[in-house]
Amino acid sequence: MNLKTTYLGLDLAHPIVPSASPLSENTDTARRLEDAGAPALVMYSLFEEQILDDQHRLDHFLEHGSHTFAEALTYFPEPDAYASANGEAYLEQIRRLKEHLKIPVIASLNGVSSGGWMSWAEKIEQAGADALELNIFYIPADFDHDPREIEEMYVNDVRAVRERTGLKIAVKIAPFFSSMSYMARRLEEAGADALVMFNRFYEPDFDIEQLQVKPRLKLSQSGDGLLALHWIAILRDHLKIDLAATGGIHDATDIVKALMAGADITMTASALLRRGPEHIQNLVIGLQRWMEEHEYVSVEQMKGSMSYAKVANPSAFERANYMKTLQSYRPERL
Repeated sequence: MNLKTTYLGLDLAHPIVPSASPLSENTDTARRLEDAGAPALVMYSLFEEQILDDQHRLDHFLEHGSHTFAEALTYFPEPDAYASANGEAYLEQIRRLKEHLKIPVIASLNGVSSGGWMSWAEKIEQAGADALELNIFYIPADFDHDPREIEEMYVNDVRAVRERTGLKIAVKIAPFFSSMSYMARRLEEAGADALVMFNRFYEPDFDIEQLQVKPRLKLSQSGDGLLALHWIAILRDHLKIDLAATGGIHDATDIVKALMAGADITMTASALLRRGPEHIQNLVIGLQRWMEEHEYVSVEQMKGSMSYAKVANPSAFERANYMKTLQSYRPERL
């Protein structure tokens, strides 16, 4: 039985990859993921805000020093020697992971605006990362922001990062575009080598007693990735780039569904945070067992077997199925 797949030009032993999470912050934990069978690792994200915060602090020191005695400038860092706390720590963790792991390390850069933070793609490459995941996370709260400008911003971000690095780039996006098919093709044309579907918007919660808005992180559940399956199945036969399914990957059934939709790999974090790094091994065994029971000899044989172009009734992905689903529902009690 052949579980091998390829993603971002990397040959992987199987299609179950730990996605960006705190698990990669600790080298020993990353080793546990590798020992459990992880074929690659996506690092936790380096955020645009962290990089810009470092730069703002540097600007403050240099500006403050310019109004004091000349000898006082020795107390402040020179621009070339300045080591950003967040960015340099991230690069150092890439180096540590590459030193201690044999599997590929995929860095994660999270941001949205065009700016200097994108230059870190080049630094990430120099630190030894095998590929880069660009996580574009944007909530358009401005009522005057033209949606066409927002779409153009995504495309420009990918182009800008593409110009700064020779690494393969996966773009992690949310599903909230008026035309996902159109945007997917534009991102491919801009230089994306893969799409990761989908990013999750972490909605804040309301404390109605204290009248405060509080952050709330809710881990995914099995089956949460149906929207990703829907779009991967539609895009699979129309794009040349790789596709990754993330969100709701908890057991072998979730993995099989994603592969049959057309995903090249599946990504999981919540399941590993709940059950520990060793759960990777359980997922691999579960996938093998399912394939044996259903007489599949390879992951490649499964890939895209239920995509839009392969299923007997492709209208199931469109409006016809929407109407049929609503009309077929009957409440248990009236």
